[in-house]
Amino acid sequence: VNPEEYLADVLLRVQTHPNARIGEMLPHEWKRLRAADSS
Repeated sequence: VNPEEYLADVLLRVQTHPNARIGEMLPHEWKRLRAADSS
């Protein structure tokens, strides 16, 4: 995970991301979700 890319993306998304799904913002989940978005 590129730290700059991760932090920039998470800081934007966390504003509107549901609290119940905050675990998706953890680096290992974020990487998996980003890979799925790219497919």
